[in-house]
Amino acid sequence: MTALALDIGGTKMTAALVGEDGRPQNPVTVPTPESGVWPACASLLRKIAPGQHIDRIGVACSGPVNLESGSVAPINIDEWKNGFGLSEHISAVLPEADIRLAMDGSAAALGEHRFGAAVGVPDVLSLVVSTGIGGGLVLGGKIVAGASGNAGHIGHIVVPGSTTPCACGGIGCVETVSSGPSAVRWARELGWTGSTGTELAADATAGDPIAITSLQRAGVALGQAIASAVALTDVRMVVIGGGFAQAGPPLWNPIQESIGLHARLKFLDGLQVVPAALGGLGTLAGAAALTA
Repeated sequence: MTALALDIGGTKMTAALVGEDGRPQNPVTVPTPESGVWPACASLLRKIAPGQHIDRIGVACSGPVNLESGSVAPINIDEWKNGFGLSEHISAVLPEADIRLAMDGSAAALGEHRFGAAVGVPDVLSLVVSTGIGGGLVLGGKIVAGASGNAGHIGHIVVPGSTTPCACGGIGCVETVSSGPSAVRWARELGWTGSTGTELAADATAGDPIAITSLQRAGVALGQAIASAVALTDVRMVVIGGGFAQAGPPLWNPIQESIGLHARLKFLDGLQVVPAALGGLGTLAGAAALTA
């Protein structure tokens, strides 16, 4: 059997053949263009498997997704945000492939469970804290998809005190506080002069008071959202990845303190909150695991 893994996000797309060990091999990444997203994706697929017979393809895509129809409507891809028949289009390129689709957060959770920080842990909540905040749930060693495929989308838990409109159409989602761009925006409103999450993290580490406060605010909100989610799902491990999650102690300390304040139910004793182990390839690893 020849299998392929594909990860489609708002800023990049990555694809790879799946090795005998179940992991993606020699991944290739291309930017996600502002227009012509599908032609770029189709070109990537043909580059990875030129003329090869592909039996299965595991696909992780930004959500929302619809597993029943095989369509996606990612809020961070303008061309597709009103709905795109992804499975149908993939079938036109790889007509004999069995297509297995998952929301990117679900795939990230599965990747960490199968190959990363949560190996051997049957129940895990995963967060991807980056341009947005994604998430996914693995319970009993299997993805929890929900009715449409979007279970575990923790970025849209509402947190106390936030009234900022979210790209999803709601108000006060944790994504509006704790994503990289949201933390940067809030810091700039207070007079910070940087422009990226990386700069914000560096300035917080160096002692800039506005940067420190922004990351503390982001971490507290993440901790609140995580505490709510683990009380609902009764998991034993939370894995946090994504570019903004690399901000270090100025973000991680408030996360841990906030969880300690709010996650007080006895069955949550021993909850582990750990960094993702697979880095930027966690979601692709999860897409590869879908083909098993």
